[in-house]
Amino acid sequence: MLLHQLKYLFFLTLSIYTLSVQAQHKKNYPTKKIQYYQNPIIHADYSDPDVIRVDNDYYMVASSFNATPGLPILHSIDLVHWNLITHALPVQIPIHVFDKPQHGNGVWAPSIRYHHNEFYIFYPDPDFGIYLTKASKITGPWSVPVLVEAGKGLIDPCPLWDDDGKVYLVHAYAGSRAGFKSILVIKQLNATADKVIGNTVLVYDGHDIDPTIEGPKLYKQHGYYYIFAPAGGVGTGWQTVLRSTSIYGPYQRKVVMQQGSTNINGPHQGAWVHTASKQDWFIHFQDKGVYGRVVLLQPMQWKNDWPIIGQDADGDGIGEPVQNYTMPKTSNIVIQKKQYFNDECNSNKLGLQWQWQANPKPNWAFCFPAKGVLRLNSIVPPSTAKNIWDVPNVLLQKFCDSSFTATAKITFVPKTVDEKFGLIVMGTNYAAIELVNNADGIYLAYTNCVQADKGKKPTEFIITKLDTASLYLKLYVDSTATCTFSYSLDGQVFTAIDEKFIAMPGKWIGATFGFFCTRKITTNDAGFAEIDWVKINE
Repeated sequence: MLLHQLKYLFFLTLSIYTLSVQAQHKKNYPTKKIQYYQNPIIHADYSDPDVIRVDNDYYMVASSFNATPGLPILHSIDLVHWNLITHALPVQIPIHVFDKPQHGNGVWAPSIRYHHNEFYIFYPDPDFGIYLTKASKITGPWSVPVLVEAGKGLIDPCPLWDDDGKVYLVHAYAGSRAGFKSILVIKQLNATADKVIGNTVLVYDGHDIDPTIEGPKLYKQHGYYYIFAPAGGVGTGWQTVLRSTSIYGPYQRKVVMQQGSTNINGPHQGAWVHTASKQDWFIHFQDKGVYGRVVLLQPMQWKNDWPIIGQDADGDGIGEPVQNYTMPKTSNIVIQKKQYFNDECNSNKLGLQWQWQANPKPNWAFCFPAKGVLRLNSIVPPSTAKNIWDVPNVLLQKFCDSSFTATAKITFVPKTVDEKFGLIVMGTNYAAIELVNNADGIYLAYTNCVQADKGKKPTEFIITKLDTASLYLKLYVDSTATCTFSYSLDGQVFTAIDEKFIAMPGKWIGATFGFFCTRKITTNDAGFAEIDWVKINE
């Protein structure tokens, strides 16, 4: 009996020791689990993305059109999870032009590069030309943009520093300004990359098989110059790659990614990224209409010195985009929650998620951290404004998912009749839930404007009279982009407005939402609204 007990104690002790060693082993050498990502990696409107790697960090820029601040810069350490870290353009130039809304104009497809310890962003304004801004740190300060080349219709520039020290720039043309399109050109820049010094050389004509070719990105590898360029249109196109042993061509052509049997339409326009672990990836957008051009990540491989983007299931040499895939092999894999742009309004700076419809004036808004609010002053709209589409002081952010809820706690302090504050969904059509100050008090109202971009007048009706100026406003957007507005006095019980609104995209952008505060008369002490917080949830 004693022998059995001793044997039991021995094996029990051995088992405990073994488990302890195994636990310590797992602690020191954790078992790696295969991780996958899901496309889109950013379900928000960051169109025309370009991406670079600097050491183990990745940086993305995207089009911002007329929104200010412009040229958003995002950061990632694994190519999947991205955070907005700054904007390279605090105001748009020429300043007097962008002091009023310029829907669809401004910053089109930019490119970002890192050369000799400096970040370079080339961006086009289709009405003025190609600009360059630089910074020694990605967070800035960024230099005042320099006009590299003036001209109408010059779009989508991308530089290349060649092995011999020469600098080249490839770009496309916008038919709406230049009067022609579907071609790519290359020109030489000076040593500082801020001025064109060479002739314009036509290197590719896509009229026959690559109509509307644009968005070129210029690379060099294994003795070849490569131009990655989308063709066929934003919603229906494909990714073309050109290659040549000479910068000016002639270039061979190959389609390397197309929609195929997938539901990812128009998969193109983006950036090739080579990781420190020697993997190749391609980041691009998909046009999802009201949700904008969302960002996707595709695996990429090389075969016979041609890239294949996505997965080539049928072996024809043309990839198709993936819906999900194994995570990139990066030095850091950080699983984060999606970046929804909540705002507690406690900062002394406006949140990076917010952009104005035009260059902001100092009196439009004040951060008030001591009180923990963002104050929007009521501003008289331009005399030419037919509706909110024409009003510059509209503070907006992107739709952040296929469905979401945005709730804001606000206080309205009007001082003149007809002052308004509203939570708005903005696009070529728009709708808003408003607080309106009438002669006998503050009323809650709903406004809707169809074909706002055509100058149509909005319609408005009163919902109820309010006994308080403090209110909770809520916006719910479902997966069909149908919007429901509601309000609450206590933040718990919300009353929905019966009218449903189907959001519409803006000019070259997806729908946005945010706030406005306006008045009709000039006064020496206008009213304001204070936003306590904005919370956004799935």
